[in-house]
Amino acid sequence: MEVIKVSANSRSTAVAGAIAGVIRDHGHAEVQAIGASAVNQAIKAIAIANGYLDMDEIQIVCIPSFTEVAIDGQERTAVRISVIKR
Repeated sequence: MEVIKVSANSRSTAVAGAIAGVIRDHGHAEVQAIGASAVNQAIKAIAIANGYLDMDEIQIVCIPSFTEVAIDGQERTAVRISVIKR
């Protein structure tokens, strides 16, 4: 499964739709963000996706963690949020 990458400029509703679709299809999704603004957008998207999934009577749980990613040869710390069906 692909990781849903969120940036500071991501539209939270579009990301929410992607999260909800992946949850419906696979039962879990991985969301990744680097930086405070990107993490903010990711959390908002998960909250919106929760509303979308609530209409289908699907409850979700989030598990945050840190991960290291290489970008242009440099190591960066990203926040990785596992979103799973409850």
